[in-house]
Amino acid sequence: MADETTPPASPSSATPDPARRGRRPGRGTRRLVRVAWTVFFLVVGVVLAYPLLVKSNFLFLFGKSPSLEELENPKVEQASEVFTADGVLLGRYFRENRSPVPLSQMSPWLTKALIATEDARFYEHSGIDAPSLASTIYYGLKGDKRGGSTISQQLAKNLYKTRRSENRGGLSHVPGVGVVVAKTKEWITAVELERRYTKEEILRMYLNTVEYGSNAFGIKVAAKTFFSTTPDSLTPEQAAVLIGVLNNPTAFNPKFHPVAATKRRNVVLQRLGQAGYLKPAEVQAMQAEPIVLDYQVEKHVDGPDTYFRGAISQAANKWCDEHGYDLYRDGLKVYTTIDSRMQEHAEEAVDQRMKSLQQTFDNFWRNQRTNPWVDEDGNEIPNFIETQMKRTESYKTLAARYQGQPARLDSALNAKRPMKVFTWKKQDHDTTLVMSPLDSLAYYKHFLQAGMMTMDPYTGSIKAWVGGLDYRFFQYDHVRQGKRQAGSTFKPFVYLTALDNGYSPCDRIRDQRVTINYVENGKPMEWQPANVTREYTGTNMTLRHAMARSVNSVTAQLTEKVGWGKVAQYAHKVGITSPLLSVPSIGLGSGGDVSVYEMVDAYSTFMNSGFRSTPRLITRIEDRNGNVLQQFDPVQKRAISPETAWLMTYMLRGGMEEQGGTSQALWDFPELWHKDNQIGGKTGTTSNYSDGWYMGLTKDLVSGVWVGGEDRSIHFLRSQQGEGGRMALPIFGRYMEKVYQDKKLNYDYGPFPKAPATLKRKYVCYTEYEPRRRRAEAVDSISADNLLEQLNTKSSEAPTPD
Repeated sequence: MADETTPPASPSSATPDPARRGRRPGRGTRRLVRVAWTVFFLVVGVVLAYPLLVKSNFLFLFGKSPSLEELENPKVEQASEVFTADGVLLGRYFRENRSPVPLSQMSPWLTKALIATEDARFYEHSGIDAPSLASTIYYGLKGDKRGGSTISQQLAKNLYKTRRSENRGGLSHVPGVGVVVAKTKEWITAVELERRYTKEEILRMYLNTVEYGSNAFGIKVAAKTFFSTTPDSLTPEQAAVLIGVLNNPTAFNPKFHPVAATKRRNVVLQRLGQAGYLKPAEVQAMQAEPIVLDYQVEKHVDGPDTYFRGAISQAANKWCDEHGYDLYRDGLKVYTTIDSRMQEHAEEAVDQRMKSLQQTFDNFWRNQRTNPWVDEDGNEIPNFIETQMKRTESYKTLAARYQGQPARLDSALNAKRPMKVFTWKKQDHDTTLVMSPLDSLAYYKHFLQAGMMTMDPYTGSIKAWVGGLDYRFFQYDHVRQGKRQAGSTFKPFVYLTALDNGYSPCDRIRDQRVTINYVENGKPMEWQPANVTREYTGTNMTLRHAMARSVNSVTAQLTEKVGWGKVAQYAHKVGITSPLLSVPSIGLGSGGDVSVYEMVDAYSTFMNSGFRSTPRLITRIEDRNGNVLQQFDPVQKRAISPETAWLMTYMLRGGMEEQGGTSQALWDFPELWHKDNQIGGKTGTTSNYSDGWYMGLTKDLVSGVWVGGEDRSIHFLRSQQGEGGRMALPIFGRYMEKVYQDKKLNYDYGPFPKAPATLKRKYVCYTEYEPRRRRAEAVDSISADNLLEQLNTKSSEAPTPD
C-alpha cells in the first residue's frame, strides 16, 4: 500500500501558473518591432508616393501642375504689339510688360550677379540645392528666415504661376499645408526644368520672366524702364541694381526707395567680389557711387493715345475671345491697315483747320454776347450746363456721396482746383487752369469737335482715322461712336435710287416751290421743302446739276417719285447700317443719324464698281513666333450694278464740274489740280448749322469729314460760317494736298475710271450755261465722257449753300 503522503515538489519541477500559461518570452518586443517597420514602410511609401500624388493632383487636393507640353513649350506672358501698314509700331498691350531677348543680347554681368547673389551652386545642383535647403530649415527653426530656392525653383514659380488661385487644390486652403504643397510643386517642376533645359536656357528664361518693379517684367523692359538702355549695355553697377531688385521689387525699387535700393545693390556688388568677378577696390569704388536712373515707365497700353487704337483693340480682343487668345499675355503681332504717314497728314489737317475754325466760332459768339448753346430761335438755353452736368459720371458719384446733403453737393460742384485742360494756344494742347467741375464742363462745351476717316474703296482698308481733337481730353470717337444727321451728304442716295431705277443724269426736274403730300399715322400731312437760299430759279435742271448745286426742291421731288422707303433701302444696301425713317425728308438727311464710318463705307461702294467692301482695320494676326494665325482678306459683295456705280461717281464729280457746284471751294487748294486730276464730293449741312459734312472721292481714296458741336444745340447761326463747305471741306482739301505731296505714299493724280462699255444711258447733257453750239454737240452724245471736263473752268460764281 502506497504511502498516502507525497514529498513536496521541488521548485524546479513545479507546475507553471495557469495565468502565465501560453505567454512566450520576447513577444512584446517583436510586436514593437513590427509596428516600427510598418510605420517606416508607410512613411517611406507616403514620401515616395507624395510627389506622384502632387503631380497627378490626386482627388483635386493639390492643384494643377505644369503638363509635359507646358514644360516643353512654356507660355511666358508677353506683350502684344500693333503695327501700321507701313511697319511702324503703334503700341503694345500687356498685363506684365516683357519682351524676351536671347542670352547673347544680355550683359554677362547680369548672369554673374544673379548666380553670385541668388544661387552660388547653380551649376552644381539639378534643381534642388540640398545643403541650401537644409540650411534654410535649420535657420528657420531658430526663427531666422532665409531663402533657399534655387534659380530653377524661382523660374518654376514665375513661369508656371504655381501659387495662383486657379492652380490651387483643396489642401491649399489648410494653413501651412498650402505652402508645403506649393513648394513641392516648385521642387518637382524645377527638377523637370533641369532635365529638359540647359543651364544657359534656364538663365535666359529666368531673366526674361521675373519682375523688376515698376510693372517691368523681363530684363529688356527693366533696362529700358530704369536706365533707358538695352540689356547688353548694362554696366556692373546697373546689373547689380536690377538683380538686387529681384529680392523684393517693391521695397528695393530704385525710383521710389533709393536708399534701400542702394544698400541692396551694394550687397550684390559685394557678392560679385566674393565670387571673384570684381576686385575689392572695384567693389568699393562702385559701392560709393549713387544710383543714376533714366526712368520711363510704360503703361499697360504703351504708345500714343489715339482714337483708332480703341477700334483696333476692340476688333483684336473680339478675335482673341473667339479663338482662345489673350491680347495682353500671348505676345501677338497685330498688323493694321492704318498708314502712319496718312494718319499724320489727317491729324495735321484736322488740327490746322479746327484751330482756325475755333477762333472764328469764339469770335462769333463773343459778338453775339451769349453762349453757343441756343434753341431754334437763337436764344441761350437756360441752365444748360447744370442739366448737362447731371448726366456725367462725376456728378453721379458726387450725388451718391452727398445724398441728402444738397449744400455739400453744390459746394463740391463749385469747388475750384487746378486742372490740366485742352487748349489750342499751345502746341501740345494742354494747359493748367483753376476751375470747378461746372467751370470745366462749360469750358469744354465751347469747343467744336471733328471726325475724319479715309478708306481704300477697293479693299476696305482704313488708312486714317481721326476721332476727335485730342484723345487725352476727348475720348468720345466722332468717327464711329458719334452719329448725327448727314444733311445734304445723304442726297446722293436719292439720286442712286433714281439712277438704279431707269433715270439718267440728264433727266430734268424743275426747281420750284412744291408741296409734298403724305400720310403719317393715318393722317394726311403736307411738307414744303425750302431751298437754303429761299429762292427758286424755275429752271428745268438736270439731275446732275441739281445734285451738284444741292437743290432741295429737286431732291424732294425726286424722293417722292422714287419713294422715300426705297431711298432708305438703297442707303442700307450700299453701307448705311443705322436705322432710317421712311419719311419724305429722308433725302435731305433727316431720316436718321449716321456716322462718318458708315458714310465712308457707303460712298466707297460707288468707287468700287458697285461692290461694297467691309471696312477693315486688321490685315493679319501672328503669334509670338511669327506664325500667321489669321489673315483678314478683303470682304466684298455686290450691292449695285457697275453702271449705276459709275454714274454715281460721275454725278459726284458734278460738285466740281457743274457751274455753281458746292465742292468748288476745293479750287482754293492748287496742289489738288495737277495733270488731269478729278475729285468728286458732296457737302452737307444740317438745318440749324450744327453739323457740317464733306464726303470726298479721288480715284484711289474715299474720305469723310464731320465738324460740329458736342451737342446739337451748339452751332453757328448763319451759313457764312456753319455750312459743310466752310467747316469740313477745307480739312479734306488740306489733307489731300499733303497726301499728294508725300511721294512715298504713291497716290498720284489722275482721272476716275472710264465708263463701263455696257453703259447705254445718256449721261453727258447740255446745261442752260453752255454755249448753243456745244449744246448741239452734247445733245446726242452717249459716251462723250470728257466733254464736260474740257468745258470745265473755274467758276467765278460762289458755291450755292446746301
